[in-house]
Amino acid sequence: MSWESAFLSEGQNDLETCLTKREYEADISTRAMERRATSSKGVSNGFENMVGVSSALRAVLDLVRIVAPTNSTALIEGETGTGKELIARAIHQHSSRRDRSFVKLNCAAIPLGLLESELFGHERGAFTGAVTREVGRFEAADRGTLFLDEIGDIPLELQAKLLRLLQEGEFERLGSTQTLRADVRLVAATNHDLTDMVSKKQFRGDLYYRLNVFPIAVPPLRDRLEDIPLLVEHFVKIFAKRMGKQIDEIPTKVRGDLVGHSWPGNIRELQNFIERAVILSRGHVLQVSSRDVRSLISVGPNFDRCQTMEDAERKHFLATLKQTKWVIAGPRGAAKSLGMKRSTVYFRMKKLGIVRSFDGTHSPLQQRKRP
Repeated sequence: MSWESAFLSEGQNDLETCLTKREYEADISTRAMERRATSSKGVSNGFENMVGVSSALRAVLDLVRIVAPTNSTALIEGETGTGKELIARAIHQHSSRRDRSFVKLNCAAIPLGLLESELFGHERGAFTGAVTREVGRFEAADRGTLFLDEIGDIPLELQAKLLRLLQEGEFERLGSTQTLRADVRLVAATNHDLTDMVSKKQFRGDLYYRLNVFPIAVPPLRDRLEDIPLLVEHFVKIFAKRMGKQIDEIPTKVRGDLVGHSWPGNIRELQNFIERAVILSRGHVLQVSSRDVRSLISVGPNFDRCQTMEDAERKHFLATLKQTKWVIAGPRGAAKSLGMKRSTVYFRMKKLGIVRSFDGTHSPLQQRKRP
């Protein structure tokens, strides 16, 4: 595609400007769902459970590809609801241990008095109520992968025992003196700042260094704006099928509001919101009440909603154009990927000030000089 062809002719500009807002909104439909899902698989090849095309997600998946074939410990860091468990599963599924067990434990969900037993197991009579011998999660994950979520919530008195197992592969069940061995690949996750906890003596420094062999930072949803439309369509499809409904359209205003929200609860918050919306939808159009949208916006930071939504749409368009190498029409063009007519894509590009510069990147439309 030549550089000159990236600019719109005057005749095209006049024609595209005549497109009404109603035509633009009617052109956006979840019938593009399958096409977008197909394009996302190309980005996350081998990671079909991951939904998204953003550069932030690409960077995380690149790290997963690097560390998965090894037996090294990985530490996944990120806010609540960002999908840390999915990353842990992806590491397991792309490792040589994929045919073995993937065992998970949320350390924050287990009472402190029972956490040692959950991790290392116990013998009969080890404590009141221990009527049988029970294997712990490390034994259950032998030759497989153990995922410890919220590892920052493990009490200090257990951290030394965990460190010993990681360094030597040895442990004892609670109430036993027999030393056991386990070949376990550990993947840990946390939403805490462990370095800060180490400085406050709330987490052992030696354990932190042992865990932090290969850190992976999972970005929050607000840093993956171009993935939000894909995630919305993904969840609509899942919940509509589960509830026996057929939802074929997501209104443009709803899309814009959802992209413009900061999502402090990340993907989990978005998933729960879409589930509620599908429950309330009675026809083929996703129904979201104004009150629900206002409540979403109200919990976010103070910002100019219109400007933020416009910026989010611009970023989404730019990511798609970059992926299609600025090809608009055709089976692999941006129009098909976006689920729009070619004329609508040109119209939105003009409105958003998107023009391809000499080096193939984006430059603001207002900076373009006419001959």
